[in-house]
Amino acid sequence: MKTVYVETSIVSYLRSRPSAQVVTVARQVLTRQWWDYERGNYQLITSQYVLDEAGRGNQDLAADRLAHLHGIPLLDLPADIPELANQLLSSAVLPPNARLDALHICASAFHGLDYLLTWNCSHIANARLLPRVREVLKDLGYLLPTVCTPEEMLDDEEEIE
Repeated sequence: MKTVYVETSIVSYLRSRPSAQVVTVARQVLTRQWWDYERGNYQLITSQYVLDEAGRGNQDLAADRLAHLHGIPLLDLPADIPELANQLLSSAVLPPNARLDALHICASAFHGLDYLLTWNCSHIANARLLPRVREVLKDLGYLLPTVCTPEEMLDDEEEIE
């Protein structure tokens, strides 16, 4: 079964308040559809980085985000991962304020996962940055998982109501 690293933005969209922003509403709907209909086709994996991030902010929303993550196995996070993230950041591919994003990328690459599922299109699912991220990781001996959004992982042939 293919592995999917569930990044924080996924559970954030699952539990965020209804939005007046059209793009946000679409992401909320697509995330819910993927969660309800597709996640069973994959082995979901997350990390303590995600749990820490999901636990911040409004306590009711944080509790709901953490409830969605309950039972999903956590990756082992050896010191190699923060060191790898430091190398990714020092290569200037990602800005210094994207350390947590670098940790998500590096944790999923370090463990050789198949997919990194995210709505973070600033620093993770960014088509302009991904080739450079892929190249830096390759030079360090790691393969970048397929980085994608829930929309890209929905089965178009399945009728979803």
